[in-house]
Amino acid sequence: MKPAFFLAALLVAAAPAHADEIWVTNEKDDTVSVISTDTLEVIATYETGERPRGVTFSKDYSRLYICASDSDAVQVMDPETGKILHDLPSGEDPEQFVLHPDDRHLYIANEDDAITTVVDVETRKVVAQISVGIEPEGMAVSPDGKIAITTSETTNMAHWIDTETLELFANTLVDSRPRHAEFTADGAEMWVSSEIGGTLTIFDVATQKEKAKITFAVKGVHPDRVQPVGFEFTQNGDHVFVALGPSNHIAVVNARTYEVEKYILVGRRVWHMAFNADGSRLFTTNGVSGDVTVVDVAKRKALKSIKVGRYPWGAAFRPTP
Repeated sequence: MKPAFFLAALLVAAAPAHADEIWVTNEKDDTVSVISTDTLEVIATYETGERPRGVTFSKDYSRLYICASDSDAVQVMDPETGKILHDLPSGEDPEQFVLHPDDRHLYIANEDDAITTVVDVETRKVVAQISVGIEPEGMAVSPDGKIAITTSETTNMAHWIDTETLELFANTLVDSRPRHAEFTADGAEMWVSSEIGGTLTIFDVATQKEKAKITFAVKGVHPDRVQPVGFEFTQNGDHVFVALGPSNHIAVVNARTYEVEKYILVGRRVWHMAFNADGSRLFTTNGVSGDVTVVDVAKRKALKSIKVGRYPWGAAFRPTP
């Protein structure tokens, strides 16, 4: 047994029962770290393929999907044991993905191939490969499952995919280097972050037209370092928390007025984030500082930093029975 796995097993055995978890991918360690939302400590570390980035759970949380970018695979892990069950075909350099509401189809952005790959997780076969713009990264799917979005970093577009025909039906321009996309819970809006453009663009889903644009300005930080990447909506949909990359801050945005209400200092090079079960705490992955910042959502204040692996990137929440 490898020492890392032996240590992980000991930590799991000592972990409090029934603690929910935040799972974090560590790009340069080829691992995932598991954080207890009760103790705010790492309780397990598991090995993955090369350069893990995007991460998400199946609906019943029995499987963890991991984009092992440099292994050119999506790996399927048993979160109870940390064992890799099998790999899924993914195309080259998978970076981000999204699981369709049917819990069966993964939409994967393949950065090197300028395609979106659709994989059936049950048959483990590629259903389709859809040509999109250059360097696709962000992926989203509408709540009703009818639309998938891929953002392309070099083409500076959001590509709208009909999930029934698996064909593009619209392409919309955004600012430079779009990274992440999310639909609102009601499916009426689709938001896209632009890292180099420094903006969040909001689209009307019915028309695919731009509805609003949000800019950011962090006091004492040069504008070039304010780079929106990952973001998450609160459970009631009233606010959006936005990771601003090398500015080392996250922004709190009013999702109704599109106004920035607060900036919160976190770790260095903040990438992505995940909420705990009731949305009272937010966990941000900070690549350069190699830690996760725990944010009190109500107080809008950083509470604690948790050391994980090198270059933490993705984050996903998992409730435990």
